[in-house]
Amino acid sequence: MTSTDADTETDTQTGIQTTAQRSAGSGARSSPFRHAETDRDAAPQFVLPLVVRIEKAAPPARTDALETAARAVLALLSDERATATDGEWAQAVRDWQDARIRKVVRRARGAEWRRAAGLPGITVTGRAPTPAPAEDGHEAGDGASSVAAEVRVFPPVPLDGWPKELAKLQVSGTDLDDPEPPSAPDPTGPVLWLSPHVEMSAGKAMAQAGHGAQLAWWELDNAARAAWREAGFPLAVRTASAERWDELTAGGLPVVRDAGYTEIAPGSCTVVADHPALRRR
Repeated sequence: MTSTDADTETDTQTGIQTTAQRSAGSGARSSPFRHAETDRDAAPQFVLPLVVRIEKAAPPARTDALETAARAVLALLSDERATATDGEWAQAVRDWQDARIRKVVRRARGAEWRRAAGLPGITVTGRAPTPAPAEDGHEAGDGASSVAAEVRVFPPVPLDGWPKELAKLQVSGTDLDDPEPPSAPDPTGPVLWLSPHVEMSAGKAMAQAGHGAQLAWWELDNAARAAWREAGFPLAVRTASAERWDELTAGGLPVVRDAGYTEIAPGSCTVVADHPALRRR
């Protein structure tokens, strides 16, 4: 089982360890998740910015935002600009992975979102929830509705070198709800299972979901990665039942553990990355 501590700080930051680092047996000295100083701290520090669009009148549904953030991380990790040796984002991604890997989720609306969208990056759009039908066959609701989530992911930037368009954006206030309980996930598809034992703000949960998606991506072979990408990175984010959670954390799948800087206790398991190709190992 791959068990990875999430280095979550005030900006909903999440630490990640690469497959190469794990296979090399990096251990405590070079782990990006330890509270104590390590050799990774000597490297220049980078963060992966994610911005979620939250308009006052029509915010996205929470689950849609979590799933869209996870797919945005996968979109960047698989983009040729990040993967090609001479890709324009490749060096920044390598530098990011060589240090304490962080994700930062911020929110934007209106002109803020338009300015952020003008920077190099990838915008991923989710799915607006379908309103449940009323007894008369028409859509139920009180006039309020959620729109499809929009999350833009940017290539990593220096910890102290944020573009001004992103540095101004707020972290607090990233709280969302689901208008209806999410449906059961496809049992044959990838699922990022959230712990039923911890409560997280939407922003923190988005970072954790992205972290789980990244762990799954690193564990897959090239054929499974290609198939997932060609399908458009289908996935679900759901909260497991207590019984199911115990099974998942003992099942050999990648597990995210939180370092405990914000919201939850140190060492808490937050996400299990349940991809069909990993279940068969």
